[in-house]
Order: sequence, then C-alpha cells, then structure tokens
Amino acid sequence: MSAIYTAEVTSSGDGRNGAVASSDGLIDFPVAAPKELGGAGGATNPEQLFAAGFAACFHSAMRTVARKDKLDLGASTVNAKVGLVRATDRPALNLTVTLEVSLPTLDATAAKALTDAAEQVCPYSNAVRGNIPVEIIHV
Repeated sequence: MSAIYTAEVTSSGDGRNGAVASSDGLIDFPVAAPKELGGAGGATNPEQLFAAGFAACFHSAMRTVARKDKLDLGASTVNAKVGLVRATDRPALNLTVTLEVSLPTLDATAAKALTDAAEQVCPYSNAVRGNIPVEIIHV
C-alpha cells in the first residue's frame, strides 16, 4: 500500500525529556514528562500531541461526513482527553481516549449517527480500534 502522505518527526535527546522535530520544520520543540509522571513538566508531551492529532482528525472526519450528508455543524468542537493508565496484567502503561464532541446544531440522534459514521472515516479511530478504549461523549 502506498502512502498518500507521510509525516516525518524525529525524537532526540532522552525520549520524553528531549525534543521533537518534523522534516518540514513546522514542529521543532522540546518535550518533557509531565509532573504527574515524575517529570519537570513545562513542555508538551506525547499524550498532548496524540490528543491534538486525534481531536483534529476526528473533527475533520465529522465535518467530512456532515458535508456528504448536507448537515450544518455550526461551531462544532472535539475535545480529546488522552490518559495514561496502569495495565492490570503487566508492568506497563496503556492509553485511554475520551472524545467530548459538541454538535450544537444537531439533536442527540443525529449527533450519534454522525459520530458513529465519523468513527469509520477517521484514521485515528481506525488505527486504535480494538487496542485503545475510546469513549465518545456528546456535550
């Protein structure tokens, strides 16, 4: 399978306490483990970057489905919360995702139908399905 687009980002330094830079120069900044993980904080971290990507991708998928179905989403938003949780079966951390979706122009039934369809379109949703629990909350 040939990629339509490939993002390229390099991590350097000490992983969570290092830096990330994209091949096009648009990303070039330090990363730091959050204080909750014993780090210094003060810089973004992998979970924030993942949340940003998931929120933007899912929002785009919703808007793509809405355009196809001729729906006006008005001032829709997607707030992604990416959590780290301890695994129960091994000494590791796992991710959880909660997507808080605001669709002020749609009723509950239409909002659910839209987010169900967006889950099938969004590359992030497709990538994590069955691997990371994702909860969608309509706010």
